[in-house]
Amino acid sequence: MATLALLATGCAGTQEARAEPTVAPAASTARVCAKPTAGPATAPPGAVTVDPAVVGDLAAKTRSHPRGTTFWLRPGTHRLPPERYSQVIPKKGNRYLGAPGAVLDGRKTNQYAFGGSASDVTLRHLTVQGFVAPHNEGVVNHDSADGWVIEHAKIQYNSGAGLMAGDRQRVRASCLRGNGQYGMNAYQATGRLSDLLVEGNEIVANNTDDWERRRPGCGCTAGIKFWAVDGADVRGNWVHDNRGAGLWADTNNNDFRIEGNVLEANDGAALIYEISYNAVIRENTIRRNNWVDGRRYADRGDSFPFATVYLSESGGEPRVRARTDKIEIYRNVLEDNWSGITLWENADRFCNSPANTSSGTCTLLVRQPDRCARPGIATAPLYTDCRWKTQRVDIHHNRFVLDTSVVGCTVKCDRMAVLANYGTYPDWSPYQGERVAEAITHKQRNRWHDNVYVGPWKFVAHDPSRVLDFGQWQGTPYHQDAGSTLDPRAGG
Repeated sequence: MATLALLATGCAGTQEARAEPTVAPAASTARVCAKPTAGPATAPPGAVTVDPAVVGDLAAKTRSHPRGTTFWLRPGTHRLPPERYSQVIPKKGNRYLGAPGAVLDGRKTNQYAFGGSASDVTLRHLTVQGFVAPHNEGVVNHDSADGWVIEHAKIQYNSGAGLMAGDRQRVRASCLRGNGQYGMNAYQATGRLSDLLVEGNEIVANNTDDWERRRPGCGCTAGIKFWAVDGADVRGNWVHDNRGAGLWADTNNNDFRIEGNVLEANDGAALIYEISYNAVIRENTIRRNNWVDGRRYADRGDSFPFATVYLSESGGEPRVRARTDKIEIYRNVLEDNWSGITLWENADRFCNSPANTSSGTCTLLVRQPDRCARPGIATAPLYTDCRWKTQRVDIHHNRFVLDTSVVGCTVKCDRMAVLANYGTYPDWSPYQGERVAEAITHKQRNRWHDNVYVGPWKFVAHDPSRVLDFGQWQGTPYHQDAGSTLDPRAGG
């Protein structure tokens, strides 16, 4: 009766006094593309000077000097020899510093700017542009060498990924802009990379080649894509106006802290965390995302709640070592996005299933895919360990604001969801029927609480057909959003 009375007054909730109108601190927007920090105007003591008037001077002097050398690039446009593979191959500990106005230009001829396996290379105050890396390859740190530091750089208007990542890489205060596929692709061909820092960067207008359209379902785009990264801090970045997702962690990532970022106006989701583990997502400002992709699916009649923060087969797992044993999403502000947070688990996607689009990859609990087969997969421990599970997700003290007149929608842009599909495939799967939908909804410790909702929010549970109002979402059998409030009149 108390809930009904609250609904009648336009504000519904339980334990309303506990739901403080929390507002995440706005991140200081990293406008580094427009206002880059200038490099040294004169050569530092002991540095080797690189002359832009001499074609190939940078690559030649890198070859002729020992490791640990500092190179200072004079103002002007520097060029490599006009062959596809004439990239600079640094030596261990080399440092490359750009003077104000120093640009390394691939002139749509060179595929890569900096490659090789040397570790602990530093790149500062340099613009790198006009390179034509192939699909899934990168221009700077092409070979994902370890320990690179990229600071106050502009990596822009290249094909492929502007930047690759290796172990212990630091990317700070840099502009990753207008690259054909990714701003950065955090991927190593062998093993998992760890201890990655992405801080204070502007990541804007990437995926200019629109790879999801050219290769539908490729999962090969984002402002930044992370693959099998074990330990990453992504903080204080401005991730905006990318075609597709802003940030996308895909396949056995673990131990992420995504905090203090501004994620806005990306065509797709602000953040996708997919078949991955253990993360803290806090104090981010997330606004006006997913308008293009969300509307596209709605217009074709798709009932799936495509969200701005999308967790797909991802959750907390205490057996995988990290700084947290859950996925915690708190003190964020989400404003005028196409829908909110969706927790999803595909019942047919598991290790060794033909429906696993990350083919050949198994969970971090079962390293060998062929173990996930009958009869073992039907019983413990493989029944649990062969699945990437959306579990132990704690969503609290966030503010969700929606004005449908701003978003320009009337339906399907107003949803918060926890759901799965009906398991059907393959025929030997032990997860057929509603088993996974029941588990993700009721048994895997996924919980919303103490949030503030402003606007006409709806809620989806178990499967796409179950669209709930706030009272149903809070009531039996879902019991979600204890201590939360809803004002449906504000925000459209």
